[in-house]
Amino acid sequence: MSNTKNDRVTVLKTHKLFIKGAYPRGESGRTHPLRDVDGGLIGHLCTGSRKDTREAVEAARAALPSWSAATPYLRGQILHRLAEMLESRAAELTQAIRDTTGASAKKARAEVDAGIDRIVCFAGWSDKITSVLGNQNPVAQPFYNFTSPEAVGTIGVIAPESSSFLGFLSLWLPAVCAGNTVVCMASESRPLPALLVAESMPNSDVPAGVFNLITGLRKELLPAFAAHRDLDGLIACANDKEAAGLREVGADNLKRVRVVAEKTDFTNEHAWEGPEAFRGAVEYKTVWHPMSAE
Repeated sequence: MSNTKNDRVTVLKTHKLFIKGAYPRGESGRTHPLRDVDGGLIGHLCTGSRKDTREAVEAARAALPSWSAATPYLRGQILHRLAEMLESRAAELTQAIRDTTGASAKKARAEVDAGIDRIVCFAGWSDKITSVLGNQNPVAQPFYNFTSPEAVGTIGVIAPESSSFLGFLSLWLPAVCAGNTVVCMASESRPLPALLVAESMPNSDVPAGVFNLITGLRKELLPAFAAHRDLDGLIACANDKEAAGLREVGADNLKRVRVVAEKTDFTNEHAWEGPEAFRGAVEYKTVWHPMSAE
């Protein structure tokens, strides 16, 4: 057999799912191609199924009690560690964005830097959510009345097709920061940056099950996300048709559904690094406490 360089066939990577801190291939055994912006084959993707979604939700549900009970300081430290890990892979992330979108080196690196900075932002938010979003309410009776934000629970996240790194991060970071666990569906056509984030999770001290990632076909996975009764909420970047389907199916199990428009500008720091970013990721509890009689 000839051993010349021109005869060698490149071994392409098959990117796996990320569920409960592990990398399963997917129960169906199906794969689909990962292509660059010119249509060239650069890898293979495991095609997630309804059963994979169910297993990811079970993992997220199991991780919820300990993650939501963790101190805000600890959650912030873990997110900061994730930023450190991705900073060390900035060049690889930049190349992934360039390969799948055709962006210039400067533009791709700017998106990577913005994404890492956003992780640091939410690492800082973790111990400030209650102070900023909570309130002591004035009432006309001898009571103290407090409203405070709490995690919704287990949340499904549908990443945008176009903003495969910054947009992807912007949808699930507020949820995890607030104490939720998440099951994310990566961009169908540009999932590579999200997959690189998943590869960095174990070394970032993120507990198994807090973050789960599925790759696959939107037409197959969106109904599975909407119909799953153990997902407490959905945060989805979707078109009008997809949004209508998510709301209709989600209404059957009283799921909270936040839809983000496809053409959303995720570089808008006011919208995606401020209190509005937590919409759909927190709910509010109001407590009444009697004042002292003295």
